[in-house]
Amino acid sequence: MRKVLLVEPVIIIYTFAYFLTVPLIQQYIYRRLWEEGSNSSLIENNNTTYCELNKSNPAYIKQKEVQEKASLFLMQLDLTGAVPSILVAIVLVADGDRHGRKKSLVLPSVGAFISNAFLGALSYFSLSLSIFFAVAFFGSLFGSIATFLGGAFAFIADLCNEEKQKTIRIAVVDLIFGLVSGLAGLTSGYFIRGLGFPLTFVVASLLHVINIFYITFWLEDTVRVPEFQQHASVSCTEGLKQTFSGVYMLFKTSTCKKRTLIIVLLFTFMMYFFTWMGGSSLFTLYELDEPLCWNELYIGYGAAAFTSVSLTSFLGIYLFSHCLRDIYIVFIGIFSYIGGIIMAAFAKTTLLMFLVRVPSLLCFMPIPVLRSMLSKVVLASEQGAVFACIACLEVMTSAISLAVFNSLYAATVAWFPGFSFLLSAGLCIIPLGVMCWLMCTSWHEEDLASPVYEEVSSEESIDS
Repeated sequence: MRKVLLVEPVIIIYTFAYFLTVPLIQQYIYRRLWEEGSNSSLIENNNTTYCELNKSNPAYIKQKEVQEKASLFLMQLDLTGAVPSILVAIVLVADGDRHGRKKSLVLPSVGAFISNAFLGALSYFSLSLSIFFAVAFFGSLFGSIATFLGGAFAFIADLCNEEKQKTIRIAVVDLIFGLVSGLAGLTSGYFIRGLGFPLTFVVASLLHVINIFYITFWLEDTVRVPEFQQHASVSCTEGLKQTFSGVYMLFKTSTCKKRTLIIVLLFTFMMYFFTWMGGSSLFTLYELDEPLCWNELYIGYGAAAFTSVSLTSFLGIYLFSHCLRDIYIVFIGIFSYIGGIIMAAFAKTTLLMFLVRVPSLLCFMPIPVLRSMLSKVVLASEQGAVFACIACLEVMTSAISLAVFNSLYAATVAWFPGFSFLLSAGLCIIPLGVMCWLMCTSWHEEDLASPVYEEVSSEESIDS
């Protein structure tokens, strides 16, 4: 059977299935906690869920308690799978430099298939919510989305020959990620209304089955594993040692300038991802609460509106990359996020909440651009190692960010729900400051590439 080097269908299917289940889990937990706390079903009309606006009414107090409980439950759920995901991401993505990228794509798909099947059974039989923690831990043992994206970005980087092409291709993957996640968010409400929670989880499971077959039988690997290496027997301990040594050697063998640059870029990526993920993750709970009181359809519309942000961010990268250095594109994206998240903090009407996406139109630009900048720093044989570091940071930062912002939201929702959004905007000062320092040290994109070229030339001289 003829195989292809087209990984984009895999990314589309996995992303749609993953982001179909994210609002599904959030809304299912919110409903269950509401029903258990009030011994009644969640009341809905065509546009909104029932929200009590009278602060002296006991129902208002109960409403805030459910908000707090849902926020803390989701935080604990994210933390449950964080540590295993970090370890698995490092192992699988870095190991791809020697043994191929497909493992880091197929294993998360297998884990997601099994997890969604369990969640379908859990929601159908209304089993204890504590089972969510077991499912989250089990799914993380297969790597989850961080391992999948790390492998996908390394796969794309392997196919790029030019530096500018690498920025655009990585931005395309992030565009797909944003568009498909928005589409999944938009349709999630219709899936819930039309099929209910159990069957929607089943649909997500079937999508992962399609992915598993495509990766296994039709996708060609970008890393060629020699015949003797395929049949060579390596102990588990030795294999892990080789895998972790790839990440270790990335920093040990680099020049001081290159090592500093990698650390600074990873820190900038981590800090912006922390603020962006923390602020964005609260939108569903914020929209469910008064005075917005959105139902699942409006939450889906809000998620779909985020699609425009992904598209405009990609167009921004495509246009700005022809006239601006990468570092300036990062600045523009961070300021775009600050404007949107401050506006969200004071959004009290449905129209204003949708308009929050307008100043945020370029807020997604820093993430693919920083990925591309890191990929440009390292050698072709180090792509897996650097994307393993990025994937590890994504999981760790995401877990910490969700824990911090969900806890903060639970503590402040009673007196000012928008406080967490303002904090997220304020924390953007850190990545802005780091990038300013990088500019002040006379950093240029030519300097970014020079360590790579030096090491390539030295390796070629050794080989000769």
